[in-house]
Amino acid sequence: MAKKKETAKFLIFILIIIFLGVLNKYFKFNPSFLKAYLSGYSIIWAGIVFVTLYVVVTFFIWLSKDVFRLISALMFGAPLSTLLVWISEMINAYVLFYFSRYMGKEFIEKKIFKEKTSYYEMILEKKRSFFSLFIIRLVPLVPFRFMDMFMGLSPVSFKKYFWIVFFASPIRIYWLQSILASLGQDVFRSPEKIIYYFLTHKIIFIISLIYVILIIVISFIFIPKK
Repeated sequence: MAKKKETAKFLIFILIIIFLGVLNKYFKFNPSFLKAYLSGYSIIWAGIVFVTLYVVVTFFIWLSKDVFRLISALMFGAPLSTLLVWISEMINAYVLFYFSRYMGKEFIEKKIFKEKTSYYEMILEKKRSFFSLFIIRLVPLVPFRFMDMFMGLSPVSFKKYFWIVFFASPIRIYWLQSILASLGQDVFRSPEKIIYYFLTHKIIFIISLIYVILIIVISFIFIPKK
């Protein structure tokens, strides 16, 4: 009975992910609506409403994160929008971590990782795992959402993962919010303007280059090899 319950929960988990994926394909979130809606509040209430909408809407509409981050950067500026997105992502991490942990961890452990590979153990259980996951959290190409859910399926405790989210997320978020605050929607529409932006803002270019190089270098140092 217990095994059937674990399997059923995991199947429901997969179906929910598929449903949300389909929903994202057909549902588009309007940036103009969000901007107009937030403009009707004072800056404090706008921040509270932003965090609430970010957590609720992005749970269902994954791609709406781009809209929220763009509008927040334009309305609040890089520093404040970073704080708001950071708070939102910490709440998201909690929700998604425990959502996947409840729905699929037991099934994953017993069916897939019944006999753990040495690499899996090194990544998630050794002392260096904190630094490994910290670096992964910094990498712009790794979506926060998928990392949150994967960690929920892993043996890692939320307490340990929370500190990774707490310290690593703002670095990556501020880097992106700074670019969004300067370029706006051109980030998504005109790749050539991104190149021009970096060429004309040498300090930002140097910081971004150092950021990428540090991620690569530290990855080789801390992420265990097979």
